[in-house]
Amino acid sequence: MTSIMTNAAAMAALQTLRSIDTNLETTQRRVSSGYRVETASDNAGYWSIATTMRSDNAALSTVADALGLGAATVDTAYTALDNVVEVMSTIKSKLVAASEPGVDKNKINEEMTQLKNQLVSSAQSASFSGENWLYNSDAGVLGMKQVVSSFVRGADGSVQVTTLDFDTADSVLIDIQDSSRGFLTKAIDADLLIDPATGVPREYFLLDMGSAPAGAAEIAIDETTSSEDLADMISVVDDLIQQLTDSAATLGAITSRIEMQDNFVSNLMDVISKGIGRLVDADMNEESTRLKALQTQQQLGIQALSIANTSAEKLLTLFQQ
Repeated sequence: MTSIMTNAAAMAALQTLRSIDTNLETTQRRVSSGYRVETASDNAGYWSIATTMRSDNAALSTVADALGLGAATVDTAYTALDNVVEVMSTIKSKLVAASEPGVDKNKINEEMTQLKNQLVSSAQSASFSGENWLYNSDAGVLGMKQVVSSFVRGADGSVQVTTLDFDTADSVLIDIQDSSRGFLTKAIDADLLIDPATGVPREYFLLDMGSAPAGAAEIAIDETTSSEDLADMISVVDDLIQQLTDSAATLGAITSRIEMQDNFVSNLMDVISKGIGRLVDADMNEESTRLKALQTQQQLGIQALSIANTSAEKLLTLFQQ
């Protein structure tokens, strides 16, 4: 039946054109934004996952910054400690030289005084962003220092920040308030460094920072210093060098761990970004092909609607005849 009141063909063509326009709008939005899932209405599940992982990636970016700060702090402490070990080796060689007959021990002591000043300078200068793991002027201990290492999300959705811990008791060289807490200010019993020990304490310390250990002698020489005292001083300095070497090795191990963790965090961020892309990114090759096809369909739909609208006009010819 042909009707001038209801044009079924035009209605069908219009419905098809509306569907094409809707798909074309979606495709154009994907092409312009680059996302297949841009809002929650596109795909609530994928959008939720992508939003959470983007948040985690932002947290990991902050972790990477914290690792960089921690690495700089550890590197600063290690560099200063390495310099201290070299200076200590020089002091040891000066004490060995003082053991030779006929040398001017007072001159050697003046050189040692300058070397001691260098030790103090190195410890005081080992500061980065207000953190100094080698020099303590506070009443309390420096305690444990933490470097943020990772951001972890558990299977139950809980999150936590993990850290690398370092006990500054293994690195403090100078402690103003309590000499026993610093490698270079504490007293060391030379009698315990020989085998067998005599049982008579002979304690020495290297630096007097205003709280010298009671009953201990400073490692300093003059013309009256005996060969036995020199031997004790050499033993104490050598023991300090071994302790400082162990401390530097610990800092070196932490530096290596931070570098590995930094590389891991960077790779993890890349993998997460790649995973997010697989969920929400648009395939531009596919979308461009679909866009071209929909534009063609739109033109055909407009043509079909035009044909459907003109079919009613043909009825006029029947009445004209």
